[in-house]
Amino acid sequence: MGIIEKMRLDGKNIYVTGGARGIGKSVATAFMEAGANVAIVDVDIDEATKTAAELDAAHEGRSFAIKCDVTEPEQVDAMVAKVVDEFGGLDVAFNNAGICMNIPAEEMTPAQWAKVININLTGIFLTAQAAGKVMLRQGHGSIINTASMSAHIVNVPQPQCSYNASKAGVIQLTKSLAIEWAKRGVRVNCISPGYIGTDLTLSSESLKPLIAQWNAMAPMGRLGKPEELQSICVYLAGDTSTFTTGSDFVVDGAFTAF
Repeated sequence: MGIIEKMRLDGKNIYVTGGARGIGKSVATAFMEAGANVAIVDVDIDEATKTAAELDAAHEGRSFAIKCDVTEPEQVDAMVAKVVDEFGGLDVAFNNAGICMNIPAEEMTPAQWAKVININLTGIFLTAQAAGKVMLRQGHGSIINTASMSAHIVNVPQPQCSYNASKAGVIQLTKSLAIEWAKRGVRVNCISPGYIGTDLTLSSESLKPLIAQWNAMAPMGRLGKPEELQSICVYLAGDTSTFTTGSDFVVDGAFTAF
């Protein structure tokens, strides 16, 4: 079997949190193009249902939508159980749901801080934990978490201390889980995207001045595209990455290289 065939995901069962749009939808599409079954997990069940129907109609694998708040342990456990029940197993978890609040640190309330940390960091822990329990029992699995280049640098000019802190935590959580589970067949890695031009980002009037500043600072002079994150996720989900665990893959057009 050649390397291209080995990178296929035929028969693999995957869920994607934050899968209704943006990076999640783009990576879910790539997973299905590679032959996987993919559950679209999101708090916005209407948009998730649209995405799942679109993917289900376009690809041979199966797709369905699940509503889940990743900060609620009972909902997370029920989501993972539903994926296992529908697909007959769980091979890959792409824990991608997240939010950002641009609020000056001196003005941020404890509730605002907690909301970002709960979704971006605690949510990653809860989903990774629930998926990990299934994967540890079966002796194999790949967990991919979405961190950010914001774990490596302090973004400017926007004030986002809670986001930066949460994403730094995702990287260390990823490494910790990878070490704990390395000898038990479960791999845990994360991706750290740079500024990505999703539909929501590009359509936001309030972000246009920031995008101009980001592009002026970027070595490549542009935002990344959601599809430019697809190949690294397909690699991490597949069987050619069996010696890859505890790694953080920065995909940022060299933004953090200087």
